[in-house]
Amino acid sequence: MRFQNYLLPVAAALLLLTACSKHKKTPQEVVAETPFDTTSLLKYSPKNADKRIDAFMQNLHKHSGFNGNVLVAKKGKILYENAFGWANYLTRDSLKVNYQFELASVSKTLTSTAILMLMEQGKLKLDQNVKDFFPSFPYDGITIRLLLTHRSGMMNYVYFTDDVFRKEHRDQRKGLNNAQEMALIAQYKPAPFNKPNVRFLYNNSNFMVLGAIIEKVTGIPYAQYMKENVFKPAEMNNTAVYSKAVYDKIPVHVVGHDRNSWRYSVAQNFLDGPVGDKGIYSTVEDLYLFDRAMRAGRLLKQQTQDSAYTPRNPMVHGHFNYGYGWRIFDAPNQKVVYHTGWWHGFRHIFVRDLKNDVTIVLLGNMVNGSLLHLDELFRITGMPIVRKSAYTGTGDEAEDQ
Repeated sequence: MRFQNYLLPVAAALLLLTACSKHKKTPQEVVAETPFDTTSLLKYSPKNADKRIDAFMQNLHKHSGFNGNVLVAKKGKILYENAFGWANYLTRDSLKVNYQFELASVSKTLTSTAILMLMEQGKLKLDQNVKDFFPSFPYDGITIRLLLTHRSGMMNYVYFTDDVFRKEHRDQRKGLNNAQEMALIAQYKPAPFNKPNVRFLYNNSNFMVLGAIIEKVTGIPYAQYMKENVFKPAEMNNTAVYSKAVYDKIPVHVVGHDRNSWRYSVAQNFLDGPVGDKGIYSTVEDLYLFDRAMRAGRLLKQQTQDSAYTPRNPMVHGHFNYGYGWRIFDAPNQKVVYHTGWWHGFRHIFVRDLKNDVTIVLLGNMVNGSLLHLDELFRITGMPIVRKSAYTGTGDEAEDQ
């Protein structure tokens, strides 16, 4: 009887421990439930604007033709935020800081984040072949890892699709979705540029295919997956995916202007249908929140982020490389990850200095060379100059679109 009395509390304790272990939250769940104080992060008054940054940006606008929105932050505090010029020159609509821009290739940073989230969840592996998801895909040996690093050797679907539409006189007002683009590639089997994993070749096809894989793995549209799993946890409430396969008219105020001229306002067409390589519309503030959410581990584990920021190609000019959806600047005791964007009248740069905790977001809707003149801004914020031509060395990378 005494032995039985002794066993009862022991058994109860074991049951309690078992129950607790069953409900023990993962580190990611704990992080996701931790308050994310966006009000404090976005706190900013123009009266407190950094005077040196303001002088630099006024000059960039007046003398280099920058037209767009800007946010500069350091160590979790916004130093400067402003809007310069027109959202739409034809209607004389001035830009506002909360206006959404088509992110162009800056979208790739968010697509790669989504892919790596699915990898962490065990829903895909980086060395899986594209044919595992699309058996009719016409190329052999292309893995998710090669897509993330632009080493697939694929042709550029933008030029291929444009050629098909023009030759066959297809309706250019309605966009293709990713599944339709994959079917088009399977049907025509356009010749690749080279064999997989031979060299780095920046190419929108890689991230369009990744967008298609996200839809295949999750069973929901890319736009929905991104909203629920990336934008929402990062509290990017002013960010969305807009595709011409879904929208007759993209519901944003900002129009892209090409060739450094207000005469060339760009209307979206069938090439604005596929997403993943582009197609995300966001603001300077939401991209800053994305940066803070990444730093807080709300989207990816630190180990996974480190792998994304690891150079995966030969070094260019001694400092520049590409990881998993991020361009990289590497130097002794320095690490900057960033991405540029260039598409249909939009030109951007999104910079994250991981060591000095600097975030710079410049979203422009006038394509010109203004974003090649940012050296002084980098100096003001205390970070390295992120411009390839500022360094000597062999190698070069293709400009992105």
